[in-house]
Amino acid sequence: MIRAAIAALIVVLAAGAAQAAPKLSAPKPSDWRTPAPEDVMVIDTNKGRVIVELIPEVAPGHVARIQELTREGVYDGRTFFRVIDRFMAQTGDPDNTGEGGTKKPNLKAEFTFRRDAATPFVAVAAPAGTEVGLLKSLPVVSQAWTWAEVTSDKKVAAWGTYCPGVVGMARDEDNNSANSQFFLMRQPYPSLDKRYTAFGRVLSGLDVVLAIKTGEPVAAPQDVMRKVRLLSDIPAVERRRIRVVDTASPWFKAEVAAKRAARGADFSVCDIDLPVEVR
Repeated sequence: MIRAAIAALIVVLAAGAAQAAPKLSAPKPSDWRTPAPEDVMVIDTNKGRVIVELIPEVAPGHVARIQELTREGVYDGRTFFRVIDRFMAQTGDPDNTGEGGTKKPNLKAEFTFRRDAATPFVAVAAPAGTEVGLLKSLPVVSQAWTWAEVTSDKKVAAWGTYCPGVVGMARDEDNNSANSQFFLMRQPYPSLDKRYTAFGRVLSGLDVVLAIKTGEPVAAPQDVMRKVRLLSDIPAVERRRIRVVDTASPWFKAEVAAKRAARGADFSVCDIDLPVEVR
């Protein structure tokens, strides 16, 4: 009888869970947004294609540098020279050694940014006086908006948080030493928050990032970025159409509610996967 009662309870709990987290319908045409082509970085590697959305709202100086170096062809042929399992894949060194950079001046750190009421940030949780959510595709942690009432600029501090797929700028011990090298996250690593500038996130091709050969340094042969371009610079006949679910959409709101119900106290902004279409 005890076994029968337990089995019956499991059935009831399973049925309740199914009712609490109904399967969402597909996003409607109005639920999508199209990223600006100049803010989309297309990285063709020997393992496949990685598509990154650059987020100038959080790190304008770093995004401008990435766009500049991409257009100059600096990233073509660069190896993934430092790749750590359950951490990240680093590239972007013109010398392919991990010690090099360009002749351009180093960048001032943009570990945090100031967000105002117009910033396209959508909160998904509000733990302990903060807000956690997404700015476009980038996971972001922010001071609670109520703090804007007492700040001189009527803004609050915010920063990108290092979920899988987030792209950050490498540097040495000097906070203001970033130049050309960057890394793509393979796993969550929040200890990097506010210590390295986050400037984008992988929209498509995280499986490619995870397939890159590991090593510190990576032994030959190394995986390589064969060609890196901005979507806006790719000829129209070759250019792919890319769209991402809009975090301001009703579909996204319902997706967050379902994810939070399923994860409970373990819910994290890193649990949210934004649907992306590449055609």
